[in-house]
Amino acid sequence: MTETFCLHYAPDNASLIVRLALEELGLSYQTTLVDRRTNAQRAPAYLALNPNGTIPVLETPNGALFETAAILMWLSEHADSLAPAANTPLRAPFLKWMFWCSNTFQIDLRHFFYPEKFIGEDPQHQTQLRSIFRQRLQNDLSILEAGMSQAPGLAGGAVPTLLDLYIPCLLRWTKLYADLPEQRWFDIHRFPTLLQICERAETRESTRAAQRAEGLGPTPFTNPSLATPPEGSAT
Repeated sequence: MTETFCLHYAPDNASLIVRLALEELGLSYQTTLVDRRTNAQRAPAYLALNPNGTIPVLETPNGALFETAAILMWLSEHADSLAPAANTPLRAPFLKWMFWCSNTFQIDLRHFFYPEKFIGEDPQHQTQLRSIFRQRLQNDLSILEAGMSQAPGLAGGAVPTLLDLYIPCLLRWTKLYADLPEQRWFDIHRFPTLLQICERAETRESTRAAQRAEGLGPTPFTNPSLATPPEGSAT
C-alpha cells in the first residue's frame, strides 16, 4: 500500500523546503493549507499537531512531525536518499551544515523577520535588533559560501542532497524579506558557490512543482519575487 503524507503548509514558508523534499523523493503527499491570514497556526487543532504554532507539520505513518530540519532528516532516512550515507566522508560535514542552516541561519532570519517576538513592540528597539541581525546574516552568508566552497559534493553537484533544497530557500527569503528597499545589502552574485547552488536548484522538477503550487515566479532563487499563490498567503 502506498504511503501518503500530509503536509500542513503556508505558501513560501518553511514548508516549502519540505514540499521540495517530498517532490524530489517522489513521495505521495497531500497538502492542507495553514491560512496565516486567519492565524490558523494558532488554532487549537493545529496546536494539537505542533504546540509551537509554527509551520510546517508533516503527518506521517509514525505521527505528526514538526521542526523543519527534523522533518527533512526523517524523510531522508525514510527514503534512504538526499543525504550522504552513514560512515562516508561527507556524512559529518553534511550533518554539521544541515543543523547550522536550521539552528543558525534560519534562526537569524527569524529574528530579522519578527523582531517584535524577541524584543517587543517598540519600533526603535526593533530597528536596533534588525541592525544587529543584518550584520549576523551578512556573516552567515560568508560562512556558508566558504563552507560550501570547501566541501564539494554537499550541494550544487549532480547528486542532490537536502542542502540543495534548504540553502536556496534560505537565500530566497534573505533577498525578499531581509534585503529591504531602503537599505539594500544582499547581492547573490557576490557568492558564486551559493549562486551555482541556486542556479542548479532552478533546473529541478521539484522546483517546478513548487513554483506551480505556491506561485514562486520564474527565478525563485536567483532573482526571487514575492509569491502569488493560488491559495493562502506567505505572510
